[in-house]
Amino acid sequence: MPANFINSYIINSIGNTSANLGACASFLYNLKQGVNDIKQGKAKISLVGCSEAAIVPEIIEGFRVMGALAEDHQLCKLDGTDIVNNRRATRPFSTNVGFTIAESAQFVLLMSDDLALQCGTNILGAVPDVFVNADANKKSISSPGIGNYITMMKAASLADHLLDGKLQYSYVQAHGTGTPQNRVTESHIINEVAKVFGLNCWDVTAIKSYVGHSIAASAGDQLACTLGVWQYGWIPGIKTIDHIAEDVHATNLNILMQNKFAGEHGEEMRATIINTKGFGGNNASAVILSPQQTMQMLNKKHGSSAVYTYHQRNQIVKRISEDQDRAICRGEESVVYNFGNAVMQSSDIKLSRQEVKLSGFKHSIKLPNAEEFSAFL
Repeated sequence: MPANFINSYIINSIGNTSANLGACASFLYNLKQGVNDIKQGKAKISLVGCSEAAIVPEIIEGFRVMGALAEDHQLCKLDGTDIVNNRRATRPFSTNVGFTIAESAQFVLLMSDDLALQCGTNILGAVPDVFVNADANKKSISSPGIGNYITMMKAASLADHLLDGKLQYSYVQAHGTGTPQNRVTESHIINEVAKVFGLNCWDVTAIKSYVGHSIAASAGDQLACTLGVWQYGWIPGIKTIDHIAEDVHATNLNILMQNKFAGEHGEEMRATIINTKGFGGNNASAVILSPQQTMQMLNKKHGSSAVYTYHQRNQIVKRISEDQDRAICRGEESVVYNFGNAVMQSSDIKLSRQEVKLSGFKHSIKLPNAEEFSAFL
């Protein structure tokens, strides 16, 4: 539904559409699809996102019966008070009792590197890859398994190679739901990965301490936070906690309980690993490169002349973007909703054996042939 709503009422797109469901890892599953389409040459641009509106009685009751939610009486007992402090309901990696359901809609625009340079678009970072692995044999479908060790190791390995062996200039955006089980299992995974790569104090944070758990869209919250670090220079700490739980594995981690300054534009952190764990063996970890690291790699591939031209084009785009941002902050944003505008009918379509031509679009759609299967014919 979110994809079709955007295609039909906002961007008037006839492009490829898909929807991958991976429980709490759904956003990264869809991000992987977009990245792969661009890598394989199937697309030059991909709009990727998730939306989740889970605050309804039936869903809340379902999670409550499972014992997954942080309830008022549990939080009061945890704090030794009679009045609940809902601002500290989600407490990743500390003494905790469960997560808090949230709602969110997060979308990002992916472009191939050459198109991004040609358009002069604002480059906020890059996604070299997203890794997904299942849990293999297990006793409980909903319980954590081994798959997340694999995804985190793959992500850390790629980041380490891209950063020339300097993985210490990265940090982890943990899934960090605020449940007792998550604090043990996820911390063990991240801690073991840190040991393998010789990291003694790997920074870890968890944005759910601020916004709760938006289920399918939650990794989108993590990505938005990550891009914000490179915009404003601060990694948000987990301020809902005042200690690390005794059963958390953190010998090689620095679980941030306060904000950490990472340079004026976060340049001290060249990469982030976003980690997600979903019910049913849905594990995903993504490597996100900083805009500084991205520009360095673009300069290496395309040359300084192409990057200089990009910066010239970007000045206009950046100015328009900043003007729009200021207007939104003033409450002057305009919502795009093109309901029933220029709807094409069968009479607007011209078919031939080589292409499909639509009256509403300048370029025709070239039809596939069997060239890629020539070795079989």
